[in-house]
Amino acid sequence: MNPLQLWRHACLATLTGDDWGLVDDGALLTEGDRIAWVGPMSALPEAGRHAQAHDLGGRLVTPGLIDCHTHLVYGGHRAREAEMRLNGASYEAIARAGGGIRSTVAATRAASEGELLASAARRLDALMAEGVTTLEIKSGYGLSLEAEARCLRVARALGADRRIDVRTTFLGAHALPPEFEGRSDDYIRAVCDWLPALHAQGLVDAVDAFCEGIGFTPAQTRRVFEAAQVLGLPVKLHAEQLSDQGGAALAASFGALSCDHLEYLSADGIRAMKTAGTVAVLLPGAFYMLRETRLPPIAALREAGVPMAVSTDHNPGTSPGLSLLLAAHMACTFFRLTPLEAVRGIMAHAARALGLRDRGQLSAGQRADFVAWDLEHPNELTYWFGHNPCHRVVVGAQERP
Repeated sequence: MNPLQLWRHACLATLTGDDWGLVDDGALLTEGDRIAWVGPMSALPEAGRHAQAHDLGGRLVTPGLIDCHTHLVYGGHRAREAEMRLNGASYEAIARAGGGIRSTVAATRAASEGELLASAARRLDALMAEGVTTLEIKSGYGLSLEAEARCLRVARALGADRRIDVRTTFLGAHALPPEFEGRSDDYIRAVCDWLPALHAQGLVDAVDAFCEGIGFTPAQTRRVFEAAQVLGLPVKLHAEQLSDQGGAALAASFGALSCDHLEYLSADGIRAMKTAGTVAVLLPGAFYMLRETRLPPIAALREAGVPMAVSTDHNPGTSPGLSLLLAAHMACTFFRLTPLEAVRGIMAHAARALGLRDRGQLSAGQRADFVAWDLEHPNELTYWFGHNPCHRVVVGAQERP
């Protein structure tokens, strides 16, 4: 059986080089789950003339989308809390009424594994329908060993059940659970103790923490990162969202894959991220939902050459969006990214934020993850909103049903 497949009759946006990398009347030759050749049909290698052929209908074809920061697995929702906030209630009033992250923790702990899987699957399906082929899912709403393990198992199951690559991140240091009230150091000790067991079960690809005044201190974050380092696990960080805690520089000192949010990122943090090769992950959905006014330092990141990724940050409290294309549109509208920067941000740079170098572009050797769009040019990916132009999705050279 010929392992080669030819995907022809397309306008390719390869995203190689410094521009869109457009190839008119282009084609992809795949072998196994990899791209073997990319180029114009007029230059098709002889071997490609005998491959199984697929007609892409003249459509625009790009790499698959990558959502590199989500909290997709949780119980319940917080629509009532959002209504209270829109009606003028303060954060403190919402917390007193039983809202905030602890309400999600309670709902998540109460949910069975099957219930968590069913609700997360519905959310995942929405992202997949828009061309997402790789996704990160963080834990962080269980905040106990049992509940965190349950959430991570659900994330693994989602990847096994659907044609999508799911990467899991342990975010035990997300918030302080009620049983550890006033004992944050004890809780961080527990998080560090849980990590080897979760890793031994094959549930953890990376480790994250929330380093913030309302989260955990830099010293506590360092302890979590040191525990990850012992196990050889890469780290990521929710950094500088509400204040400058120096978290980005701390994370960079551990070679962090990414620092995420970054509205209060300092010049020192930018330099540290550049030196470490750490990706800046921009989360415009949370910026929008919280009505923030302080922008991440986009111009300084751009000037320093720090790669910028864009993600939905899907979560029930501050970013319940389920459209990565809308996040890219918001990154252009709110943060002033160019369309090319935003599209790279949901493809190659998002892949780097997950430690993946084998996707996000259309070139030989990359995973054969790509999307055919009912669009004429890739700049339309950040132009339209409230509309899904995804026509066809291929993951590992297999068409998604």
